[in-house]
Amino acid sequence: MIKSVVDLPFNQHVGIQESDKENGILELPAGSHYLNHLGTVHASAQLALAEATSGEFLLRRFRGYENIIPVVRRVEAKFKKPAKGQITSTVVEKLHALDNAIEDLQNKGRCLVEVEVDIHDEAGNHALHSRFEWFISMVNVNSKA
Repeated sequence: MIKSVVDLPFNQHVGIQESDKENGILELPAGSHYLNHLGTVHASAQLALAEATSGEFLLRRFRGYENIIPVVRRVEAKFKKPAKGQITSTVVEKLHALDNAIEDLQNKGRCLVEVEVDIHDEAGNHALHSRFEWFISMVNVNSKA
């Protein structure tokens, strides 16, 4: 089991890092290779950070479950303002919904979890609000593939 999503090859390739900012989960440093034709952070870079953040959030919340497989099922994204420089992610926690998902996982062996992620740039501008729906299933460790 991975310790953090920053260890995944794609996230390392992109340059996603853990954040040391208050309430920050992950971040993407400033760099010209992240820019679009307008000189702002490319939408794909923001979405990569948001998806990684939603996965990191689940990894932290489901830490005791070694035999689960999470898969992104649906993504919604609303770009709010152009992002410049370093971008940082936060999660909008909905603990009641997470508790319900954990109960479903324990009772049914599967669940759906929604994780909302916000991206802010280095000036504090709210650049992106996104929602990721994850399907999580328990793997029967005794079954043969």
